[in-house]
Amino acid sequence: MQAYILLNCNTGTESELISELKKIPGVVEINGIWGKYDIFLKVVTSNPDGIEKIVSKMRTMKDITSSYTMPVLYGQGGTIDE
Repeated sequence: MQAYILLNCNTGTESELISELKKIPGVVEINGIWGKYDIFLKVVTSNPDGIEKIVSKMRTMKDITSSYTMPVLYGQGGTIDE
């Protein structure tokens, strides 16, 4: 399973959050971004409920104010091996 996650956070907490989010198993890419959202993550898990567990963990982090999760549709550009 693969998903892209967009996060909003409290102003000035981006660097600290990125450091904490990097420690979560399954987070394979993370970047601070400009625009409507503050942080971009790419997550990959072999477990079907792995993405749900990652999102649940993020929701407990005090400085994350909102999240938007976009699961990848295999067969429409990506493959299960990517």
